[in-house]
Amino acid sequence: MDATARSKYSCPSCGAEATWNPAKKALVCGFCGTQSPATIELTGFSQKEEVIVEHDLVIALRSIPDSGRGWNAKKTQVKCQSCQAISVFDEQNVAQRCDFCGSASLVPYEEVKASFRPESLLPLKISDTQVRDSIRAWYASRWFAPNALKNRALTDTVKGLYIPYWTFDAQVQARWTAMSGDYYYETERYTDSKGNRQTRQVRKVRWYPSAGSLEHFFDDELVAASRGVHPGLLRQVEPFPTKDLVPYDPSFLSGWVVERYQIDLPTAAHEARKGMEAKTERLCASQVPGDTHRDLRVASTFSAQTFKHILTPLWLVSYDYHGKSFQCVINGYTGSIAGEYPKSWIKITLAVVTVVVVVGLALYFGNRH
Repeated sequence: MDATARSKYSCPSCGAEATWNPAKKALVCGFCGTQSPATIELTGFSQKEEVIVEHDLVIALRSIPDSGRGWNAKKTQVKCQSCQAISVFDEQNVAQRCDFCGSASLVPYEEVKASFRPESLLPLKISDTQVRDSIRAWYASRWFAPNALKNRALTDTVKGLYIPYWTFDAQVQARWTAMSGDYYYETERYTDSKGNRQTRQVRKVRWYPSAGSLEHFFDDELVAASRGVHPGLLRQVEPFPTKDLVPYDPSFLSGWVVERYQIDLPTAAHEARKGMEAKTERLCASQVPGDTHRDLRVASTFSAQTFKHILTPLWLVSYDYHGKSFQCVINGYTGSIAGEYPKSWIKITLAVVTVVVVVGLALYFGNRH
């Protein structure tokens, strides 16, 4: 499956450059405002037959064909010497600062071999206006953030980006063994601190062996391939609804910065396998009978392993505050938001003092009664 692309998209009315507008879900001319829809041209498929291809993982790990590489459009790439993110943008644009960390330390990036081309993406859906409102509300709700930060809300630094992800499917068959435990109680006699004889119920466990099997299909397990966005923040704004993916069309990227993946397919596949194995163990653990268990052992076999390389939309705020960097990210499709922010030690100290005073007063008046 292939998509036809151009280095830029011209307005059909005036010929100026048109860029993708998430609010209007169309290419919009910045000069005259003319709107035109993004067109997806698929070799061998009509638009009613658009298909998101899943690739065989085992075959791909042996050799990824060159036909699956490149952007199908003329692009410029730069690497940030600070955060190491590789940004990809239309060749006529010039990057002054890194969109991920704000650093001006950018150098041209030349690939030894063209990157694996994304074949599907989620179009940017959340508009610039919605994002700015969300950021203002989010910062306003951070009680311990400095007032100066809340007042500015940092909406002047919002950047719209597409970041890379790998998705993985797999069928797992697992067999497990464990020691199951049922709780029971026995009455125990003891002598308390005053020398009196007392009784109490003591919980004990009756252990017995158990075994079982599990079949499960993992669908679109996500592995972020970004270096520019903090991983913990990405996990907080996931998931990206992969059921809504559309075939890759460069027109969706017109006017927007794209991050090139820096976590390659073998590394991402390894991370996905570790995640699937951990989830498989938890699923098996949920099958173990009894009140508790120990010595769980799981033997798993994975088959029908496939993958996709996709792009997902993100709005990003990166800023420095007193020499420390922070990020706030917004899922460009669902609007989920997560972020880091500096803490005001004055506010924290006042909060601690207030709690201490309240607790002290409660104890004081409690003892008087």
